[in-house]
Parts: sequence; C-alpha cells; structure tokens
Amino acid sequence: MVDLQTQYQHIKQEIDAGIQEVIDSAAFIKGPKVAAFQAHLEAYTGAKHVIPVGNGTDALQIALMGLGLKPGDEVITPTFTFIATAEVVALLGLTPVVVDVDWNTMNIDLESVRRAITPKTKAIVPVHLFGQCADMQAIMDLAKAHHLYVVEDACQAIGAKYTFANGETKQAGTMGDIGCTSFFPSKNLGCYGDGGAIFTNDDALADRMRAISNHGCRVRYHHDEIGVNSRLDSIQAAILDAKLPHLDAYIEARQRAAAYYDKAFANNDKLLIPGHEPHSTHVFHQYTLRVVGADRDKLREGLAERGIPAMIYYPVPLHQQKAYLDPRYKDGDFPVAEKLASCVLSLPMHTELDDEQLEYITGNVLGLVNGNL
Repeated sequence: MVDLQTQYQHIKQEIDAGIQEVIDSAAFIKGPKVAAFQAHLEAYTGAKHVIPVGNGTDALQIALMGLGLKPGDEVITPTFTFIATAEVVALLGLTPVVVDVDWNTMNIDLESVRRAITPKTKAIVPVHLFGQCADMQAIMDLAKAHHLYVVEDACQAIGAKYTFANGETKQAGTMGDIGCTSFFPSKNLGCYGDGGAIFTNDDALADRMRAISNHGCRVRYHHDEIGVNSRLDSIQAAILDAKLPHLDAYIEARQRAAAYYDKAFANNDKLLIPGHEPHSTHVFHQYTLRVVGADRDKLREGLAERGIPAMIYYPVPLHQQKAYLDPRYKDGDFPVAEKLASCVLSLPMHTELDDEQLEYITGNVLGLVNGNL
C-alpha cells in the first residue's frame, strides 16, 4: 500500500543528516529541530500557530480540551471515519453525535449535520477523508449560525486546499477554530514513528493548547490546569523537516497515480471512482473505489493472490462499533455510511507508483471484476 523504503532512498542524505544532527546535539526533546519544523510548517500551511504533538489522536484530544467543553456537551462527527475521531470525544466525557456522509465524496453530509444540532451541541468535527476537504464553506456558515466550534480532522489531508466563495483559498486544517493532523508513517507527510500537530489562528487557544500538551504547564513545575504529555520528539521533527520541502511533489505524484486509476476505471459500471468535492483539491491519502457491481471481498482476495494489497477503510461505521453502541442509533439510520462500509476498497497509493505498477494493478482489478481472470 505504501513504499516508504524507496521514498527514503531518494532523500536518504537529507534524512540521515537530520537524524545525525539530533544525535550529535543530544537535544532529543523540544530541541531546535522541533522549533525549526514548527516554523516551516507554519509557513507552508499559513497557520498562525502550529503545535507539534505526539500523534494525531492526541491532537484531536488536546483540541477539544482547549475549547473547554464540559461532560454532556455534544460533538458532531461523521460515522464513516477512523475511530480516533469519536474516541477522544468519549474519553473526555463529551457526547459523540454521529451523522451520515455524502455518497460521492464520502465526507460529512451537511443536511445530516443540520438535523443533528441540538441546544447541547458545542462543536462539529468534520473529517477531510481520504485527502480532500469537506465542504468547509457550508460547515463554517452553519457553525457560525449556531455559535459552534469547528475542529478539522485533517489527519489524511495535509496540503489539500479549499477555495471559498469569495475566492480565498486555505489549506486543510487552517479553516476552523482548530485543525489537527497526523504524521503517521503512511501519511502524505509521515515520520518514522508517531507524530502529529495542531493548527490554529487564535492566540489564546494556541497558548492554552501548548500548555495542555505540556502537563498544563507554561512555567516549569507550575501547572495551571490539567494537561497531558504529548510532544513530537526531535528525531521525528528532523525527518518531517527533511520531507516537508518535497510534500508538493509527493502530492503531485499521488495525483498522477489517481488520474491513471480514474482513466482506467472511468467507464466500468462495476467500479465507481472517487467523487470530488468541487471546492477542494484532493491529495489522495487513499484512492478508494466503491465496488457496486462485483463482490468486493472476492476482488480483494483475488488481488492479494496476485501480490496487490488492497484495504478496506472502513469496514464498520462508528455507530456499529461495539464500544460505541448507543440506543439512539440502530442499523439503517446511516444508510450511506453502511453502504460504503460494504463496498469501499482502497488501492495502493503512494509517491513511488510507476506506470508499470499502475498498469499491473488496474489490469488485474478490471480482469477480476469483469470475470476475465
């Protein structure tokens, strides 16, 4: 699914030099490499404040803690997403309210959000799934009308750009009150371990979230509030800082691979190619087909037999997960998410895919769904 070894070989000298610099300095925690990466990421994204943290899940948790939400407050998020989005809501004693998604883009459905808002609703967490932004114009307008916070889960969409009706373009994670991203190794900008970051343009929120990520501490050994211990270590920061100048090229490589897939599958009525949010670019963290005229699971098995990995993101919506079963929801309440869970299939997507590999993948996919193999 991801070829990190080959990617590393192309930038080996830069990566190795950055790691060696950290080792030579012995500044493993909160060292200059972390500060440098933070500054470079602020410049790249346009976010006023970037707060590096331990991982994307921590980023989401710290974001909600920073907003000062109280137990019982409701947070709206899509049911078709990775578990972390709802996990942090539940961990903080808040109430996750899940909604359906759009069949075409697979991102959060605005009408479902509108119907889910109650007097207890305090925040919306849109997920920029698979690499493209949700419809942030509509989300921000809705949030403003109801005085709600917006926390963007941009863990799969760093580098994606959204254009508003007034012509202003902003990057994923920089449009809401807070944005969160992950640097898990397979992400478009990934480190060689765990890592994440929080984005905000609000000075007071930035100050509070920095303190929360450091045990609630602004001055050493003086703890103003309950916090957590979540930080990006210097070696991971050095790796990310070496990769960041290549991110746009990585995105272009993924977009080229996606265009190859799109062309190959465009006229096959058994396969639906990813739909595009018209106001957002797509950075293709995943390339996800909807298999509607064939057996998805048999297709996956057939690909595996031919050495082609394929993954199901995500096989079980949040409202059907054992840990999140809720009497408010029953099977059938979120038909789009449930249908997607039964038919999505993600193909290999990374920066090192070449035409020979893409031809082999697409040829086998088409051969299997058309019964020619």
